[in-house]
Amino acid sequence: MTSAVFGPSTAGGRRVEPSSFSQWTVLTKRVMWNLINTGQMFVAIVTPIIFTAGFYLPLKYVMGFRGIDYAQFVMPIIALQTMGFTMMSNAQIAAFETLNGLNSRLQTMPISRLVPLAARIAGGMIRSAVSLSVAILFGFLIGFRFEAGLAQGVLFIVFTFAVGTALSLGADALGVLTKSPESLSQALALPTLIFGMLSTGFVPETGFPEWVRPFVRNQPISQFAVSMQDMTTDGVTFAVFWPALAWLCGLLVAFVPLAIWASGRRE
Repeated sequence: MTSAVFGPSTAGGRRVEPSSFSQWTVLTKRVMWNLINTGQMFVAIVTPIIFTAGFYLPLKYVMGFRGIDYAQFVMPIIALQTMGFTMMSNAQIAAFETLNGLNSRLQTMPISRLVPLAARIAGGMIRSAVSLSVAILFGFLIGFRFEAGLAQGVLFIVFTFAVGTALSLGADALGVLTKSPESLSQALALPTLIFGMLSTGFVPETGFPEWVRPFVRNQPISQFAVSMQDMTTDGVTFAVFWPALAWLCGLLVAFVPLAIWASGRRE
């Protein structure tokens, strides 16, 4: 990081203040370099392949007997899982940057408090784009298609990134506040596992015991998965989509202010 980017410079005898965009660009590049240097981008490529194969191969015949095209059925939860991995990655980056004092140093410079947060989220979304692209490509190899057409396919991708952004904002705030990458990863892994496995993303609601079905049916990951499954088949209707939108808006209302507050909080 140079003073020309994070502090005022002179050009032709005039004082020139750095733009927020140039600061955001430099910090985003830093986040991307860390993702590459630590092997997280490689993990982003490999994980969706392993994850998809791990669930598709054992369950496709079982679901086939029930008349379910499992490649079509499972892709939404795979897409959501890629967002879950990005969420945990963002939490770790935020925790490391707080732990090593980078956030404190940036707060002493003429830089908007939203720029570091925006850079971490942007880096995470680039990671998600790579991971989601690999997941969809591998999905096409096993038979997945956007059967509802281009518009619904675009909606599928946009909605996936919207969910990922909401989760990443919440995880970023936790990372800044806790300053403990190891414990935070463990803490986030458990709810990710619970909400993922107890959802209609991997098996239909009827595959669960009666007593747990109300939770499975109404929790956010199930609502996201059901809407996204419709986006890839017959096209989602508002009657099906509105609970997922309500959950997404609720997450954004909760996490956006929290992330902004945590990012600007001085040690």
